[in-house]
Amino acid sequence: MQVSVICTVLNEGDAIRPLLDSLIDQTRQADEIVIVDGGSTDHTVEVLTEYMSWLPIKLETAEGANISEGRNVAIGYAQGEIIAATDAGVVLSPVWVEELARPIEEGSAKVTAGWFESDPYTDFEVVMGATVLPNLSEIDPETFLPSSRSIAFLKSEWAAIGGYPEWLDYCEDLIFDINLKDQVEAFAFAPYAVAWFRPRGSIRSFYKQYYLYARGDGKANLWAKRHLIRYLTYLVAVPIIGRMIWRARWYGWILAAFGVVAYCYRPATRLWPLTRGWSPPGQVRAFALIPIIRLVGDVAKMIGYPVGLWWRYQQKDRDNEPPA
Repeated sequence: MQVSVICTVLNEGDAIRPLLDSLIDQTRQADEIVIVDGGSTDHTVEVLTEYMSWLPIKLETAEGANISEGRNVAIGYAQGEIIAATDAGVVLSPVWVEELARPIEEGSAKVTAGWFESDPYTDFEVVMGATVLPNLSEIDPETFLPSSRSIAFLKSEWAAIGGYPEWLDYCEDLIFDINLKDQVEAFAFAPYAVAWFRPRGSIRSFYKQYYLYARGDGKANLWAKRHLIRYLTYLVAVPIIGRMIWRARWYGWILAAFGVVAYCYRPATRLWPLTRGWSPPGQVRAFALIPIIRLVGDVAKMIGYPVGLWWRYQQKDRDNEPPA
């Protein structure tokens, strides 16, 4: 079966070179690589043209397209029966194409979920990756919903569910995964089909990322219970514990200590092996960042989610309700 790798780009410039280099180094070469440019104004197109000497790149343009529209355009142009999707800004493991395609070619699955891992460049990014990204051992392959930076599926299944949701600008790959799950039931899991990507390098960029993710959750009506629990925690439980501490109740301090440990335990266990060679002051700074990052992420979600819900409500008022 032919494998088409698809990707969307916008003003990537030289940043796309590591992805293209990793596609050159694959143990199994893609039959074609369809890249849709959303209207780059830098030298992205020149870089892609340069790599056409080494890779079977087909470059298409969809100016102004969001990521869902770009992916759908790319898949529409693709000739392969198997579509392997990824993103600009990642580096793929050498067996990425091979591992994603194998279960589908063997007939054991129609969708293969790949894996993703942090590729930090700075100490802050090490902490960020450990705080926000799960380890492989923490996920259940049967329920895991893959990012579209590392997934493969039959083109016929993409067509059957109507493609990526073009009405959604963030969390589009989760809706796509959920629709695929409803269609094919089970995904194969390929833990060695890894896409490495760089975590956010500042609190500001992280806040924006999680605000947009949460806004996408609201638009798509995703994870309502999770968001409700977060609001109850911050708006009910935290003020109650704070009142206990203010009144010098010893059990308030115990509850607060338990809450902090529960809040930071999982990220701390991920971070510890990554910082064993660091100086003691560096380790202290690293672990002190965990609650800050988590708090910023939670605030961003609590602000972004109702914005997305309001957008969804407005679509209903306009008789333009998005799909459930």
